Amino acid sequence: MSEGREQPATDGAMAVAEKAKHCAPGKVLEVDGAGLSLKDLQLFIEDETTVVRVTDGSLKATDVSRSFLEREMRDKIIYGVNTGFGPMASHIINHDELARLQKNLILSHAVGMGTPVDWRFVAAAMLVRLNTLAKGFSAVSPALLERLQIFINRRILPVIPEHGAVGTSGDLVQLAHIGLALLGEGDVWYRKALRPAREVLEELGFRPYELKPKEGLSLINGTSFMAGVGAMVSIRAERLLNIAVRLGALSLEITQGFDDYIAKRLNDLRPHDGQRFIAKQLRILLESSRLIRKRDELPRLVNGAGPPYTVQDEVQSVYSLRCIPQIVGPVADTLKRTKIIVEIEMNSVTDNPIVDSAGGVVLHGGNFHGDVVAGALDDLKARLVKLILLSERRINFFLHRGINKRFPPFLNLRQPGLTLGLQGLQFVATSTAAQSQTLAFPQSVHSIPTNADNQDVVSMGADAALLTAKVIENAFVVLAIEAIVLAQAVEAEGVADKLSLSSSQIFEEIQKVFPPVYEDRDLSKDLPAVVELLEAGECFTP
Repeated sequence: MSEGREQPATDGAMAVAEKAKHCAPGKVLEVDGAGLSLKDLQLFIEDETTVVRVTDGSLKATDVSRSFLEREMRDKIIYGVNTGFGPMASHIINHDELARLQKNLILSHAVGMGTPVDWRFVAAAMLVRLNTLAKGFSAVSPALLERLQIFINRRILPVIPEHGAVGTSGDLVQLAHIGLALLGEGDVWYRKALRPAREVLEELGFRPYELKPKEGLSLINGTSFMAGVGAMVSIRAERLLNIAVRLGALSLEITQGFDDYIAKRLNDLRPHDGQRFIAKQLRILLESSRLIRKRDELPRLVNGAGPPYTVQDEVQSVYSLRCIPQIVGPVADTLKRTKIIVEIEMNSVTDNPIVDSAGGVVLHGGNFHGDVVAGALDDLKARLVKLILLSERRINFFLHRGINKRFPPFLNLRQPGLTLGLQGLQFVATSTAAQSQTLAFPQSVHSIPTNADNQDVVSMGADAALLTAKVIENAFVVLAIEAIVLAQAVEAEGVADKLSLSSSQIFEEIQKVFPPVYEDRDLSKDLPAVVELLEAGECFTP
């Protein structure tokens, strides 16, 4: 064994007490570098009693890898261990300066700027990094794994600014802020308070961690930030997709759409998985509806000679109502593919160099390059923007009497002209959708060479992840406005008693936090309440 287990500054009893305190009430997630799932990550984020534990097998594998590296570094040049970094890799570092080299790496790279990212993104990134290191190919000591585990279980969350990573030698800047906190530097969130990291460590009885050769590089050289954010984005996108399907079903009911739009036969003839899945979901949701019409309910054609004539019944709806499976289906397909990519990345070795003790080699390569994640998130982002646009068009349909031919202008339930109905909400939806269109451009194609052209093709994966998160935030706002509009339309039509069970539940939940608008009132607090309702997702789960 090369390194001893990490102990608090007081004694080993504190570590035992800490484990007992945190593990007793909740679930324990075993971290072994191979089995971390999106569901695991979601559980950890949403349940503060859930803790993680690096398996004994992973601790052993890590220790073996560490011992192998220590033997190899005695007489071999190994990048980032006894050399400088990036373009300075040709500079050999003296043995007695190797630990200082790692600390310098963290201090020099923890320079992010901008608004601190959501704490959930930080927690996700830390757990993904722990899982990656637990695979045993980064040659960190078990002590580092245990210290990182303590931070995660105690929810000591470093402040990570949004700007800085280019996603090529991994998420260097963002992950460096995690390393900074381990060193007792920078600020952390602890028990919902922003505090200096050193102060929190002292309070808990821990010394700042002292990095060993390669450990600084192993902490920051990888895609764990973009993968962690990508995981959270994927989880939220799935919730968003469920909401979009249910609002689509409700919109079909209010407009008394035809059943053949979602018919199995029609959608099976174009057998994309997503389209067929969404059509099936709509059929299930609308099974109990008394508003969906059958095609044969249209009046019969008048035979015989005579002048051309028109029918009052709508023959087929606008695309935002008729083409829901064809528009939302690709979102489902893209999300499915993104989740697969993100889960693979969460359980991958993204370090460099990679220490393969079993193979007896140290491998130099580019597993830290984030293009696979960046591209997947860019694709998802574009599809989610289309979801926003679909919702915005339906909002316009229901508010625009010149198009819908049936509802009062802006769903005004009192005196048009004197009262304004939902006019103001449409402006918010339009503005938010327009911003999202700008954000739809793929970030991964914005490659700008950096690091003295050593990193000459970069992924911008962290930015792709954060921009996708912003689009999802926007989407919840637009879909919340659509939910309000649809609830108001149900009120205008007086058809609440004919809705499907799913739509009836949604209608009732919306009205609890956003009562129908008869007289103009301050809506500034009501809209956020609907956004929160959608984000909670309780009435939108499958």
